Amino acid sequence: MCTAAQEGGPVAQEPVVVTATRGEVSAFDAPAAIGAVDASTIRSAGPQVNLSEALDRIPGISVLNRQNYAQDLQLSIRGFGARSTFGIRGVRVIVDGIPATMPDGQGQASSIVLPAASRIEVLRGPLALLYGNAAGGVVQVVSEAGAERPTLSLDAAFGPYDMSRYGAGFAGSSGVNRYSVNANRFSTDGYREHSAAERTQANAKWVWEPNADTRVSTVVNALDLEALDPLGLTRAQWQADPRQAPALALQQDSRKAVRQQQAGTVVERRIDADTRLSARFYAGERNLDNALSVPPAAQASPTSSGGIVSFDRVYAGAALQASRRAALGESSAATLLAEIDFDRMRDDRQGYLNVGGARGALKRDEDDTVANTDALLQATLDLGRSWSAIAGVRASRVRFDTADRYIAPGNPDDSGVLTYRATNPVAGITWHASPRLNVYANAGRGFETPTFTELAYRNDASGLNTELAASRSRQLEVGAKWRASDRQRLEVALYDIRTENEIVVDRNAGGRSTFRNAGHTTRRGIELSYVGWIAPEWRATAALSALRARFDDPFASGSGDAAVPVARGNRLPGTPERNAFVELLYAPHAMPGLQAALEAVHVGRLYVNDANSDFAPAVTLLNLRVGWRWRLGGMEVEPLLRLENATDRRYAGSVIVNEANGRYFEPAPPRTWMFSVSVREAI
Repeated sequence: MCTAAQEGGPVAQEPVVVTATRGEVSAFDAPAAIGAVDASTIRSAGPQVNLSEALDRIPGISVLNRQNYAQDLQLSIRGFGARSTFGIRGVRVIVDGIPATMPDGQGQASSIVLPAASRIEVLRGPLALLYGNAAGGVVQVVSEAGAERPTLSLDAAFGPYDMSRYGAGFAGSSGVNRYSVNANRFSTDGYREHSAAERTQANAKWVWEPNADTRVSTVVNALDLEALDPLGLTRAQWQADPRQAPALALQQDSRKAVRQQQAGTVVERRIDADTRLSARFYAGERNLDNALSVPPAAQASPTSSGGIVSFDRVYAGAALQASRRAALGESSAATLLAEIDFDRMRDDRQGYLNVGGARGALKRDEDDTVANTDALLQATLDLGRSWSAIAGVRASRVRFDTADRYIAPGNPDDSGVLTYRATNPVAGITWHASPRLNVYANAGRGFETPTFTELAYRNDASGLNTELAASRSRQLEVGAKWRASDRQRLEVALYDIRTENEIVVDRNAGGRSTFRNAGHTTRRGIELSYVGWIAPEWRATAALSALRARFDDPFASGSGDAAVPVARGNRLPGTPERNAFVELLYAPHAMPGLQAALEAVHVGRLYVNDANSDFAPAVTLLNLRVGWRWRLGGMEVEPLLRLENATDRRYAGSVIVNEANGRYFEPAPPRTWMFSVSVREAI
């Protein structure tokens, strides 16, 4: 979704997007529901720390800030990924063409350097399924790539609870080279007790274009994170004191430390006017030390893997893509695309007793390997001026392999291998009714394997949860995009998604989750988005989402005496069924560069478990902001002041699904403020 010129002029040209058909196409012409935010929107949305700041203006995506940097955000698209208790699953994350999602479908958003981003794209619907395992949607981040003149940037942001972020960047170009470097340091004491965090990030991008037919992009980034985990609260604890942390969090010193480094290269080559080749290569390592809140008594079992998780991960991948365009007639053409992907990660994983926050005896020692091999064949047809079509099929193989090195009395050899396979087709058609109206329909089939975290534990035994099947979905979507003028845009999408073997949380106790399959579920929804100038100095933006997500089959959540019956028709927990974002922006002609805006954000009711026995109430928040960009000699200065939750609503920002102790609620802060300033100068 594009922003308009500072002076209140026409809506800017739409960005080129690459997530929909893997070729350069405008958002308007993309045959799918796709939205984008640009760098100016990212800067105005907050301190540039979390994806949740800017993405609420795109319908269909929900990004809930847990106020817990040890657990990452809860990001979902059309309900996929909403119930994750760790990282991001069910949605593919790609940064500069390099996957930030591992082969098992689990990803992280904490490694994304938002101050370096030039835009963020979100693809929803069946075409996302062409990205393979766990592609309920695709979030793609594109980093800044150079500047015409060498440019130095400095920025800082401040807020309550000792929140601060400092950053510096440099961008430039020299002949056939463009480059940019960005580094940031974020820290906070946290809104809640035991929720302090520190995060250092760096991102560098180099683009080499030796001629008009060749482009090589190389990206290197690093992350250093340390965060305390305040856990969730019961309803009584939340209502009594939302800032508290349970005693167990303090007793076991629940926390996470992450170190990650990654490098990747994307090579694009145009052989001739109709033939293109591209390839990507990447590799990285991630080291984690995670102290969980597992009670000491629960760690005593011979099959327990303790309360501290530690692993050293190495991962790498490669892909090769070729496309060829051929004329079919005077006004028709076809583009055939073929791609092969291979990705692999290996964890050297240990588990230790958590003795009051200190590392105790070894309880787990294993090598975990997961690899995927995928092949994609896709055809795009231009059938004259009025019609176009797309069809594709992706074959995927995902293999999990565990080699157990910790064998003790009562804890047998848990080595094992699991392999999941799927072949998924997608097809769609677009009617270009006029230069200002496109109507499309898509259908596809997808799948989602369990992640290694979901496979790792069984309720009352050790070893891989071999009974956990992959979830499979069937998706239908119809939509329309209308450009009433250069200053008015309206989009609508309707969809129907049916899944079988939905992967759900079974039990969530002591900081550890087990998972099961839940039969069939249905998701039906509608998404609307609008952006336009309603007066010469006033712009309105709106994004509305309605989602009906239900279990179709009854089942029992949990096991043994803890089993809870789940009725047919229950809502999927952790999934808001209503989301809305409305912004009214004022950009006076008399003061170029000044912007003031009122934002209204609505998040629907969040059920906390499969039984729907409790919920976090719906909430509507009002945010205010004012920013002013002006030039001071050769410098561009941009201060920004935001007031969040201006009406001081008390609410839970997210929930921990099926938490066995009833600590479901993750409280959000009351009224807060944020001030930031950025300075950019060409040198």
